[in-house]
Amino acid sequence: MTSSNLDAVLAKIDTDLDASLERLMGLLKLQSVSTDPAYKEQVDKAADWLVDDLETLGVTASKRDTPMHPMVVGHVGDTGPHLLFYGHYDVQPVDPIELWDHDPFAPFIEDRDGLKVIRGRGTSDDKGQLMTFMEACRAWKAVNGSLPCKITFLFEGEEETGSPSLVPFMEENANELKADLALICDTGMVAPGVPSIASQLRGMLKDEFTLHGPAMDLHSGHYGGPAVNPLREISRIIASFHDDQGRVTLDGFYDDVIEIGDNLKAQWKTCGFDEADYMQNAGLTESAGEQPYSVLEQQWSRPTLEINGLWGGYQGAGSKTVIPADAHCKITCRLVGDMDPDKIRVALRKHVESQLRFGTTVTWDNDLEGAPASVMNTDRPEFEQARQALTDEWDREAVFVGMGGSIPIAGHFKTVLDMDAMLIGFASEDDRIHSPNEKYDVQAFHKGIRSWARVLAALS
Repeated sequence: MTSSNLDAVLAKIDTDLDASLERLMGLLKLQSVSTDPAYKEQVDKAADWLVDDLETLGVTASKRDTPMHPMVVGHVGDTGPHLLFYGHYDVQPVDPIELWDHDPFAPFIEDRDGLKVIRGRGTSDDKGQLMTFMEACRAWKAVNGSLPCKITFLFEGEEETGSPSLVPFMEENANELKADLALICDTGMVAPGVPSIASQLRGMLKDEFTLHGPAMDLHSGHYGGPAVNPLREISRIIASFHDDQGRVTLDGFYDDVIEIGDNLKAQWKTCGFDEADYMQNAGLTESAGEQPYSVLEQQWSRPTLEINGLWGGYQGAGSKTVIPADAHCKITCRLVGDMDPDKIRVALRKHVESQLRFGTTVTWDNDLEGAPASVMNTDRPEFEQARQALTDEWDREAVFVGMGGSIPIAGHFKTVLDMDAMLIGFASEDDRIHSPNEKYDVQAFHKGIRSWARVLAALS
């Protein structure tokens, strides 16, 4: 494509920004909360909305049923490289609703300290990001009459509830979905105005156990002293998970961790990440993580074991003087390098069971999933082409970054479809995803559209 044609596409994006925002508002109004069955009809409506919008781009699109929520699949073009673009249209629940400053499904544009932001559930995660690619395709079609390459669209409605239908759907439709490269938009920028391509993602292991003690809740006056207290015992076990340097103490936990090289460390030091601002935004004053690693290394390249929930005994108002029969704990581990979630699960359970005493027993939840870490193949020429395209748009060198979170779809593309993935997104650290008053910067939406237009030009 000539530079003049790309300039015309970018100009079209600028001219049509208000219309693009209006279309996004239409999608944001749909209450596509995937975890709550009460919203199933709204999830279906969001899928229908996307099918209709894809068809306006000349895409052959359809809604595909799954055991839970539908997938949306679309195809367009028959020449050039074949790209698959993935996004998800479901959103997190809005609870606690009383902490929202406005109706989460009545999106609007707000002036926030001189910066325009879009407010509403799903603005950043992931409807606003999904629509940056859709609007880039719209401008391409308007200027050139067609899209620059062969594109498959895959939109999921279950990402926020663990994607139970995703892998079976991909396996059943592998021949249709396989492409040269997958593009994923469900990510963000390492710092304001710093375009970023994720080069590695941490994996995830979830587990949950219940520690059993007495046969029933006991009167703490009659049994206080001789009776084992599961809450006290579970606290001791949890305290044994880490040493005083923040390192996890499970046997073999670090066996398959891969230390990052000095070159990557040097890149991360100059990527624009502000450690003090990052900590301050979360109300933190100093790192409590594994020493002697920096905050960025802890977030992107080191594994963790975190306690996500701990409960037992009386939870109501006032006092109830009992020794509880049971105590409960929810755990997640973030995984890096070649760590195997099944191996870590075995080590975790072995550690807990080795700590039991006073006749306590443990039961485990066996329905929780795990996924290994993902490392992107940045040696592929498309990664440098996309990095240069982002650099051109943002007037700031784009960077390859790690991500502390887990996006299992990236690994599924590799294991199920033997396809590499490239993750590019424009969310900001302060977008409040999964929280009340979620937002997405209008500039991120606008420049995100322009960025995808440049990436399409570079990859085509």
